[in-house]
Amino acid sequence: MCGIVGAVAQRDVSPILIEGLRRLEYRGYDSAGIAILEGDNLQRVRVLGKVNGLVQLLDKRPLGGGTGIAHTRWATHGKPSVDNAHPHLCRDMVALVHNGIIENHESLRKSQQQQGYEFYSDTDTEVVVNQVHADLQKGSDLLQAVMSTVDKLEGAYALGVICNEEPGRLIAARFGSPLVIGVGIGEYFIASDVFALLPVTQQFIILEEGDIADIHRDGIQIYDNEHKPVSRPITVSELSSEAVDKSGYRHYMLKEIFTQPQAIANTLEGRILNGRIIEQSFGMRATELFDKTQAVHIVACGTSYHAGLIASYWLESIAGIPCRVEVASEYRYRDAAIQAGTLFVTISQSGETADTLAALQLAKSLNYIGTLGICNAPESSLTREADLVFLTRAGHEIGVASTKAFTTQLAALLMLVIVLARRQGLTDDAEKKLVSHLESLPGKINQVLELNSQLLALAEHFVNKHHCLYLGRGAMLPVAMEGALKLKEISYIHAEAYPAGELKHGPLALVDDDMPVIAVAPNNQLLEKLKSNLHEVRARGGQLYVFADSETDMGEASGIHVINIAPVDDCIAPVIYTVPLQLFAYHVAVMKGADVDQPRNLAKSVTVE
Repeated sequence: MCGIVGAVAQRDVSPILIEGLRRLEYRGYDSAGIAILEGDNLQRVRVLGKVNGLVQLLDKRPLGGGTGIAHTRWATHGKPSVDNAHPHLCRDMVALVHNGIIENHESLRKSQQQQGYEFYSDTDTEVVVNQVHADLQKGSDLLQAVMSTVDKLEGAYALGVICNEEPGRLIAARFGSPLVIGVGIGEYFIASDVFALLPVTQQFIILEEGDIADIHRDGIQIYDNEHKPVSRPITVSELSSEAVDKSGYRHYMLKEIFTQPQAIANTLEGRILNGRIIEQSFGMRATELFDKTQAVHIVACGTSYHAGLIASYWLESIAGIPCRVEVASEYRYRDAAIQAGTLFVTISQSGETADTLAALQLAKSLNYIGTLGICNAPESSLTREADLVFLTRAGHEIGVASTKAFTTQLAALLMLVIVLARRQGLTDDAEKKLVSHLESLPGKINQVLELNSQLLALAEHFVNKHHCLYLGRGAMLPVAMEGALKLKEISYIHAEAYPAGELKHGPLALVDDDMPVIAVAPNNQLLEKLKSNLHEVRARGGQLYVFADSETDMGEASGIHVINIAPVDDCIAPVIYTVPLQLFAYHVAVMKGADVDQPRNLAKSVTVE
């Protein structure tokens, strides 16, 4: 999930590469580096830490040239260090950047050591740059050397390669990791994400699996996985480069929390007509596949997995359709028994999550009636692989902790539930009622955001805490899981979520005055059961923090702190109750001095296993 950017142009490309790295820093920020060809002189600068550190070093030691590559790293093989930072060089001749994992790096390393190559890092990437150099020594040009090298690689990679003997040439290759080509006038660029290149172009070529691109200032030639020349279409991105602006907010995460009403409104726009969901919003074959759907299998990772868990409650209670939800990294390594008539659904913010993509590719070879991808990135691998695609319209999400991507996924999933429920007897009146609740989401989320000052005050109770329990029942359990994930990933407080009824089966042993317990308590049929579980906490001296429907008699008392949420219908309660948990986690993290947008050890787009 590292970030790659590269360029060949008649102008100095170093400012373009640095701006691209800034925009890709969500993909990793353990180290950063740049390599530039100044004529035929290959120069490199690398730093430990974030892109700003690289900028400071370049202020002292500027680089300039028309051909270059740059990289921001999320460490896999080898700890974060300058030696392990990209670009990697071989004998001051070849420079290379890499995203992915080379699985056979150990055998390649042994072979190269026998050939006299020295290693200066602990990375798997260094075997790739050495192999390119070795093939160049056999008389190959740079394109032939990269082609020969990738034939020897096992694993996933996106590569950008330059050589001092061929200035003005950049070779790009991808297999299992995303890479796009930006098309300019007399100049070309590569990047892991179109967003990195929006300041210089909105025209892109999306490289397909196994593609290798030979890029010069005056043109490109792309070769497929059999090394045969092919043509790939140019697409025009509708993304705006201004999305990187914080718009006056202190952090991207805070901006993204507060823009959720608009993101959900955008996701619904044009997909509802006369109180009914337009099912062709899911793709041209939607009616054909939905007519066959007797069960749903959802596979996703992280926050998207939690969205799938909430959808499973909706599917079974509203549509009466069996639903199974799995983590993608587990699903792809087991033998799944597939019920007849099952629709495979996968969810990903980036559309490039490695485990999710691998699960989708596996599913296409199995006995599903079809595949549906729910995604926020129109130019992603997932949107090209799935039979049906529903694009959320969250806009570019830069904060590593997902917020608006999650709530727009929930809106999309509830729309899916409604169109499937039609086939199970959902009446027009019942559908219109559900749709009206969907359409009310932006306004109701705005009401929740007005609780910001209360949530700020609540966060002060957690500044010195190290552990926390979250409780929920029914569809509120995955909401509690998502709340716990947000708290742990940005504030570094150890937080775990449990079904409230499971307290007495173990977790209650942890409860004391120093173990706060957060409960999600909408006014539904499980409320009284939940209250009983909360009494168990108070009886053991635990401090309770309850997000409760304002019409319920939760009542503050010693050791019980209540945040009142305006009443909402049960079907949209998971969306509404997610928002204050996001804001709460944000404020705790800020008070603890954590890096909210770029939490330690994490990256936004997980493109490795």
